[in-house]
Amino acid sequence: MTGQSVRFGAWLLIVLHLLMAFGSIWIFMRMAPAIETIIARNVVSLEASEEMLAILGQKEEQGLGSQAQQGFLQALERAKNNITEAEEAELLTRIEGLYREVVAGNKLHRTELVATLVQLGHTNRDAMRRADIHAQQLGMGGAWAVVFMASATFLVGMLFLRSLKRSLLVPLEEIHAAVTDFHRGDTMRRCSYKNAPKSMQPLMMHINELMDGHALAGYVDEAMHGPQEHAASRPQARGKERGKTSGKTC
Repeated sequence: MTGQSVRFGAWLLIVLHLLMAFGSIWIFMRMAPAIETIIARNVVSLEASEEMLAILGQKEEQGLGSQAQQGFLQALERAKNNITEAEEAELLTRIEGLYREVVAGNKLHRTELVATLVQLGHTNRDAMRRADIHAQQLGMGGAWAVVFMASATFLVGMLFLRSLKRSLLVPLEEIHAAVTDFHRGDTMRRCSYKNAPKSMQPLMMHINELMDGHALAGYVDEAMHGPQEHAASRPQARGKERGKTSGKTC
């Protein structure tokens, strides 16, 4: 794994996390208008139909006074200005005609007017149920989309970590172990690079070459000055000798 591939994997994880975050925000933004639509489009018509039914619920002997008639017409006007379903226009036209007959004194149309108003309420309630089902489906689909994106991000992250460990961490552990053993006196220790990634093999070979040169210099020094002087010239030996000297001083 090269530095470019490491950067690519890291940026890929960042992009996936950003997509998941913005995707979640988009899903919630889509759900909010669906809920607002239920309130804005159908609640007004329901309130108007209930108000007209309440006015008609007065005793037939009392009839519809001028104030009741004005209230009925205002509610009817609100319903006509809030037509959201295809059936509403026909129902409101029928309600308006039946209302005129009732006001004119034709009591036989009163029951039909009430039934039409009830049908208007059922129409808006059915629309609300459909909108609610749509909002639930949108929320469910959005939840599964977030789960899918999170799973994809987790999978990509696991693959990235596995590739990073195999291509970078394991070779670095081998280099660390080889250098540590060599520093402790195992001059025959070298980095095993046969199973290492191709991108790490040149580095491990160069480290082996440095170890070869250092070991060769040690052999030459031992041959020229003797084992004891060579051992005394090694960094570890000098460190131990200074420790002993300082201990004696104390």
